Parts: sequence; C-alpha cells; structure tokens
Amino acid sequence: MTLDQFRSVADRALEPFVALSTRLGLSPDAISVLAFVAAAVAGGAYYLASETAILYLAGAVLVGLNGALDLLDGAVAREQQVDSKAGDLLDHVLDRYADIVVIAGLAAGIGHYPLGFAAVTGVLMTSYLGTQAQAVGLDRVYAGVLGRADRLALIGVVTGVAAFVQPSVAGFGPVGWLLVLFAVVGHVTALQRFWGAWGALD
Repeated sequence: MTLDQFRSVADRALEPFVALSTRLGLSPDAISVLAFVAAAVAGGAYYLASETAILYLAGAVLVGLNGALDLLDGAVAREQQVDSKAGDLLDHVLDRYADIVVIAGLAAGIGHYPLGFAAVTGVLMTSYLGTQAQAVGLDRVYAGVLGRADRLALIGVVTGVAAFVQPSVAGFGPVGWLLVLFAVVGHVTALQRFWGAWGALD
C-alpha cells in the first residue's frame, strides 16, 4: 500500500479541482459515476487493444482518470459537507465494478480468461476481507502489499508500456504478468487479512 501514504499530497493537488467541481455543481455521487464510466471505457479499450496496441495507452489514461476521480469524489463530499454512508456505499460498489471491468478487459484482450478470473477474485477478496472485518466489530483492515491506488498505478504504467513494446517471458507479455501479480498478491493479501481478523477475534 505504498501510494496510500501520499493521500494528503494528492488531496492538496486536488484542491483546484474540488473548487471547480463545486462551481460546476457536480455532486460527489455524480463524480463517482463518472469514475466508473472511465473504468468501463478503459476495460473496453483493453479488450480491443489486442488488435490495436495503441489502445493500451488510451486505457492507461482512462485508468488514471478513474483513480483521480475516485479521490475527487471524497474530497468534494468533505468540502460540500455532504459525506454520507450512502455515498460511501455507492463509491465502494462502483469501485468494485470498476476493478471487475478493467481486469476483465485486460484478460479478455489477451485471451487468458482463467488468469483473469484468478486476478479479479484476488482483488475482490482483498477488498471484501478489508470491509468484512468491520462487519464483525473490528476496524477496517488495510494491510497488504497492493492497495487500490497501487493497482491502478501499476495498470497504468504496464499498459502504457504495452502500447509500444510487448516482450514475452515464459509465454506471458506485460499484461499477462500483471494479471499473475494481481492473482498471487490478491489472494495472499486476502488470506493475510483473514488470519489477522481471525486472530483479533480470539
């Protein structure tokens, strides 16, 4: 969870965009929806990138936009003093769907559906175990190697590179190895969070 340490820096960088969003009358929920739309279009670009590699670059830009908007919705909610449990729920649900469509697009684009399944379930289980701890009376768990910000940054960098070069190692190109990383680290992190929460309940 390297990039989460710089959340305060990102919040300061977003201040002009928070002010602009408020002037334009954009609600936090509307920004959350726009973030999901960016992710959905990115997933489509990744799916088509097998035929037109430059679409990997378009996907990288859209994933970056999704990440920025995901930060912006919370900042706008705090600025407008309208942050709520309903808004938080919408944000988390759309984030999970965004994760699904982006990873599904990456996997479908290279034709590795089992690998995509392993990657997306790892990512979803990581998020689920983080919030499930709250459901049983513990604090939310953020432990793990890759947080969502880290995943989005990796997707952006790797697919940006894949737009121009696609070296193959052991049968996998950059996107394939990215999915392998998400599958392995996701499930390891989910198990780590499970055992941590289990131990705290004893």
